[in-house]
Amino acid sequence: MKKTIIFLSFFFAAGPGWSQEAQPDRVTVPFSDPSRPKTLKASLINGSITVKGYDGKLAIVEARPGTSGRRRAERPERADGLRRIDAGGTGLAVDESDNVISVGARAINQNISLAIQVPFDTSLKLHSVNGGDIVVDHISGDVEIDNTNGSATATHVSGSAIVHALNGKVLASFDKITPDKPMSFSSLNGDIDVTLPADVKAKVKMKTDNGAVYSDFDVALDASARTPVVQDSKSGRGKYRVQFDRATYGTINGGGPEMQFTTFNGNIYLRKSK
Repeated sequence: MKKTIIFLSFFFAAGPGWSQEAQPDRVTVPFSDPSRPKTLKASLINGSITVKGYDGKLAIVEARPGTSGRRRAERPERADGLRRIDAGGTGLAVDESDNVISVGARAINQNISLAIQVPFDTSLKLHSVNGGDIVVDHISGDVEIDNTNGSATATHVSGSAIVHALNGKVLASFDKITPDKPMSFSSLNGDIDVTLPADVKAKVKMKTDNGAVYSDFDVALDASARTPVVQDSKSGRGKYRVQFDRATYGTINGGGPEMQFTTFNGNIYLRKSK
């Protein structure tokens, strides 16, 4: 089994006549077997992630120091008349093993911005906690996005997707979808805005506690799916509680794989591609 581990921590210094912007740490990584299914995993504690598909066989990874969360120390007296030069590497770490490329930062508190290009048919698993958004464009593999404090955007997807943004909006658009694969889009504090092919066949579950649902699809509502939940009392006094699910259930174009759209504070927009 082929395994490649790459650590990058380049140092950039600036002087008179040099660019004040640090050049990105950049690495090109081959997959072990480009003919087999490929996966990219990228995970950051602090930072943003952008992944775009392209017509190629390699993964191209670039990392720049992030701007959010940087601490500015007080300017010392001895620095009067001097320019401050922010220099230092990103601590980018890349690992390839058995057609899976993993990307991250070696320092937990390092804030970086990742820009990655992969072959169109690469599957993605992306995760970030603080400091930025996650953006995916032109991917035909399966997409999984989990962002804690930022938005999640996936455009021109031609596969399946599970997209979650805890404190941010979810925006997704599909050119095609993988038949018979369930999908999920969720947020705690943010809108859900998803565009699907006009001929999509799906069984949908849509739920917002503080918002509304809007769609230009002809959604055939199914009230029978809202089965009440009965909770028996454990006190032995015969008391029980009946609770109905607040979700809206329905089918599009006769039904198909299940798609869930869930947010607590926000609206749900389910759009038909033009």
